Amino acid sequence: MTVTQRRGRKIMMTPGELDEFLTSQRTCRVATVSADGSPHVSALWFAWDGNSLWLYSVVRSKRWSDLRRDPRVAVVIDSGEEYEQLRGVELSGTVEFVGESPRTGELRAELDVPETLFARKNFGLEEMPHDGRHAWMRLTPEKIVSWDFRKLGAV
Repeated sequence: MTVTQRRGRKIMMTPGELDEFLTSQRTCRVATVSADGSPHVSALWFAWDGNSLWLYSVVRSKRWSDLRRDPRVAVVIDSGEEYEQLRGVELSGTVEFVGESPRTGELRAELDVPETLFARKNFGLEEMPHDGRHAWMRLTPEKIVSWDFRKLGAV
């Protein structure tokens, strides 16, 4: 993973801040490229395992079909209402599809951690419920850009 940030280095998140932020946030915006080349952005819940962003998507969605055709993606997670409270992260790279599609709960060791994290954060459960409509994608970012405008007072 490459953290590339020419401008705004003073307001970028440290690795610890980045982990805390991605672990505590629930919703991201996923940008894909449609078949005709136009952009498509949709909101989605996610889990962060410290290295990868795990996306649990409906397999009959435009997002899923876009990424099956072209796995390049950009994802933004942000928070804050007032200017001096804004903070966020943009992660980009290529997704990998992990597990069966749709996910039915078949034993997959590599899904143990993301499913536990996702179930706890989003459902307050210890085990991931499977509805036979969703499946997993993993984004191990090739590029990360972050900002935390709360640091502006210290700049």
